[in-house]
Amino acid sequence: MEHFFLYSAVILTIIIAVPLYRVLNGPTLFDRLLATNAIATKTIVLIALIGFLFDRIDMFIDITLAYAILGFIGSLIIAKFVTTEKVEPE
Repeated sequence: MEHFFLYSAVILTIIIAVPLYRVLNGPTLFDRLLATNAIATKTIVLIALIGFLFDRIDMFIDITLAYAILGFIGSLIIAKFVTTEKVEPE
């Protein structure tokens, strides 16, 4: 069973490269933001898999929750920054 999770972690790491291309070469900021969220989601699953492989799933779940909260707050901050209108000084 551990081999299955190890192979799943390797495949998931390879899958993370697909949105990474969009982050680096995305035509718009929104494409890059969506790709960053996709990478964060896959990274959360990868951290949970690593926690299972090391038999410390309780500690790694705490890490994934903190990472998910930081990713969500980061996305909100970037979205707020992009959508606010700039006020020109008079």
